[in-house]
Amino acid sequence: MVSSSHEALHRIFQQEPGLFARVARNLGVAFPPPVSASELSTDLTETRPLERRVDTLLRMDTEDGAFVLAVESQSKPSPHKPASWAYYLSHVYAKYRVPPVLLVVCPDRKTAAWAARQFDIGPRQWPSLTLRPLVLGPDNVPVIDSPDEAARDIPLTILSAALHRCEPEADAILNALAKALKGLSADDESTAGTFIELMEQGLGTTQAADLWRHLMAVDLSFFQSQTAQQLRAEGRAEAVLVFLGHRGVELSEEDRERISGCGDPEVLDLWLERAVTARSAAELFAPAEDSGLAD
Repeated sequence: MVSSSHEALHRIFQQEPGLFARVARNLGVAFPPPVSASELSTDLTETRPLERRVDTLLRMDTEDGAFVLAVESQSKPSPHKPASWAYYLSHVYAKYRVPPVLLVVCPDRKTAAWAARQFDIGPRQWPSLTLRPLVLGPDNVPVIDSPDEAARDIPLTILSAALHRCEPEADAILNALAKALKGLSADDESTAGTFIELMEQGLGTTQAADLWRHLMAVDLSFFQSQTAQQLRAEGRAEAVLVFLGHRGVELSEEDRERISGCGDPEVLDLWLERAVTARSAAELFAPAEDSGLAD
């Protein structure tokens, strides 16, 4: 049961809202007296499901203790996002009782600069919450363009390429990453496949993505298992479609399905070579003289 003294300590502000401005001066904070005040519902219970999802949430246990890492990928500034981030962190702390850390990953400098600001939630005289994200962007993630350096930390190289995907350094990073993947053992094929897929996702629809597909169509030859052969075939087929698309060669839906569905690496190699100069689907699919190739 709530005591009467408890009630009095907050209801006095209902009775006299202007009291807040007067007593705040004792705390060294100057709030203007209210022109008007209206009571709001004190029931903050959610009466309907409210879906809020953080991109990635990880509990990190360290020698110094545990914390929860919330990772958000942000492609552009959003005036509504800081409030959502504050909600995420408050909810995580209330739910798990573990200190939260917010990491925001931004692929461009403008967004990174916006996200790196301190966001104060509350009136300027005394913000009740201060949001301080950690931010990764092109300016503080290094360009990794050495195959040896890429091999030492492939995940960091993938992040480097994703954050520099629209910059001149992207080609060098991707070439270094391709060579690093080539150095993986046959036992690491599954991991390599995951890295390859992550890299393609991280490049989006940029020109760097086209280069990556080409590199994978050529450089996956070091893997020999059935899984690797499938990845290699898919990469070559995608490269054929990309080259033809860039050159403006028209393809029917049937032509596209024929390319995408081909699983013969030798045929795909032939088509990839022809895609550089072919002016039509007929030239691409013309029988190879004396080669014995069939699709």
